[in-house]
Amino acid sequence: MPELPEVEVVRAGLAPAAVGSLITGVSVFDERALTRHVAGAADFVGRLEGRTFSGAARRGKFLWLPLDTGDSALIAHLGMSGQMLLRPPDAAAERHERIRLHIEHPSHGQLAIVFADQRTFGSLAVVGLVLDGPTAIPTQVVHIARDPVDPHFDDVSFFAALRRRGSAIKRVLLDQQVISGVGNIYADESLWAARIHPETPANRLSAPAAGRLLAEIRTVLARALAEGGTSFDAQYVNVNGQAGYFAHSLNAYGRGGQPCPRCGGPIRREAFMNRSSHYCPRCQRRR
Repeated sequence: MPELPEVEVVRAGLAPAAVGSLITGVSVFDERALTRHVAGAADFVGRLEGRTFSGAARRGKFLWLPLDTGDSALIAHLGMSGQMLLRPPDAAAERHERIRLHIEHPSHGQLAIVFADQRTFGSLAVVGLVLDGPTAIPTQVVHIARDPVDPHFDDVSFFAALRRRGSAIKRVLLDQQVISGVGNIYADESLWAARIHPETPANRLSAPAAGRLLAEIRTVLARALAEGGTSFDAQYVNVNGQAGYFAHSLNAYGRGGQPCPRCGGPIRREAFMNRSSHYCPRCQRRR
């Protein structure tokens, strides 16, 4: 599933073409891509055509394009395999294309924003905006915590949340109500970098260890952003259809049985919440 770096790469790629663009037409080819828009395809189209995108924002794994009405936005969740692609207006249909938005930018001219999704777990919707401190966010995002690269992320509140939770630290990192955007890949990588066992109870972390973990989360996310995110197959690509290459920089995730880059011991892979955890038993000892 695309995590914070992958979604931010898509948001940053969409912004120059989308912001300021007039939506001249919307085609819905598969209503399964509108599971978050309960009013259906006709309402979705009617609320977009003739409007202008006024921004491009993200929180965690959600991205949205606010509309010029000021009270609503087009929100996207990519699910497992969703893609937001920029294409020429007359480009041939993409494989697994579900929705196409025709836009006209004052400088770039006519373009198409294509939402393609092989596994159909992603969705688009037009939803209202509400204020969350200084930021207007979609109503579907109000339950999502700020992410660690958000300038308004509250470190003190995050550390307090860890002290209140006795469950495994990796499970807490995947709780989007505590900290958003850190999925399975980046949780494994951050815990490896901080030398913390993924099953360590969150409330047993010392203050220095919690601080080290948050710093490593930010470092890992920044490196992944710089390398365009993590791609293991063709399901995650940026708006131009290009894969990210952070997979070549992973130290723990996906490296079960391979030597730890730090100590040389074998990386262990274990089942975890219908997924897998990867860690080094030597470097990340359970205290």
